[in-house]
Amino acid sequence: MEMGSMKILNYTASAILVVLIFYLLFIGKDLLLPLVIAIALWYLINTLARAFSRIKIGSFKIPLPVCLAASLLTFITLLWALVNFLSSTVDDVLEVAPIYQENLTERLQGLSFFDVSEFEGRSFTQLLTEWIDIPTYATSIAASLTNILASGGLILIYIGFLFLEQGHFSSKISALVVDPEKESDVHRIINRIRDDIQKYISIKMFTSALTGILSYAFLSIVDVDFAGVWGLLIFLLNFIPTVGSIIATIFPAMIALAQSDGYTLFLLVLVGIGAFQVCIGNILEPRLMGSSFNLSPIVILLNLALWGYIWNIPGMFLCVPLLIIVTIILSHFPQTRPIAVMLSSDGRLRVPVDKTITPFAFSLSASTELSSDEDQSQ
Repeated sequence: MEMGSMKILNYTASAILVVLIFYLLFIGKDLLLPLVIAIALWYLINTLARAFSRIKIGSFKIPLPVCLAASLLTFITLLWALVNFLSSTVDDVLEVAPIYQENLTERLQGLSFFDVSEFEGRSFTQLLTEWIDIPTYATSIAASLTNILASGGLILIYIGFLFLEQGHFSSKISALVVDPEKESDVHRIINRIRDDIQKYISIKMFTSALTGILSYAFLSIVDVDFAGVWGLLIFLLNFIPTVGSIIATIFPAMIALAQSDGYTLFLLVLVGIGAFQVCIGNILEPRLMGSSFNLSPIVILLNLALWGYIWNIPGMFLCVPLLIIVTIILSHFPQTRPIAVMLSSDGRLRVPVDKTITPFAFSLSASTELSSDEDQSQ
């Protein structure tokens, strides 16, 4: 009975702790989000630097500091080009958005079969045009980009301190974990997180860029306005699981419907962009990723909704990497392994049961060493 009561207390305490953590993440968004974005950019810069370091010219290998400088310069150049492109086109898009909305409403009202039913005195066409609010969506996206750029100074400061600290990470782990076996376990977890996140980002970057480039070329050929903006938006939206691909298909089609007189361009864009999304997102991407991550689709959607609620659009971009990290960590501890099994797609984890780690072993090892030092001093 007493053991059962202790388990109930432990589960209750764990649930309260999880709720408290997410509450703190929600109320501390303005402080924590720039730090998380800085960590993500710092990781991407290091990943690109490692890619540069693998380049060999004969027997010559590029030194790591040079690779790091080249990676940093590449990111600065890309961000500068992105900011310049957006600043030169966003105002034009926001200016024409109300016209698109008016045209879209007229096109949808011309479809009489949408008006066969009513809900609370409003036709389906009215409900649809209220849901597809182009000016609101455009303003929301512009506001999110503006908020991120406004935090650019703080993000750069965080990145600078992360680069100053990264040389001491290994020594800190060694000092924290005195048992060599436990230290190797910690490094194994860190290396797996690094490898999985690097693989996910690399594949997602390739497939999203391919989708964005093909979509841009197709939209330019069929003469859709602001094809470059929609191509960039499709590239970014493909980093949001499932929902992003759907929006990236419907949104350009709605723009095509708003700018044209008939429905031919709308159907052409819907079928063309949809074909790219299906071929790349549902055929090519799963083949490249294989069963590496083994995450449940419903868990990914719930995770997307959770982080979207906590951190809005940036949270949607970060939800899958955060889920990968959490699943890897949970799979390495016997007490949390069942949670990792529930998060997986088929219940099979890459970490065998005999490779799991006893919780709090690190802190116990550190405290044991401290106690032994005190005994020797006495």
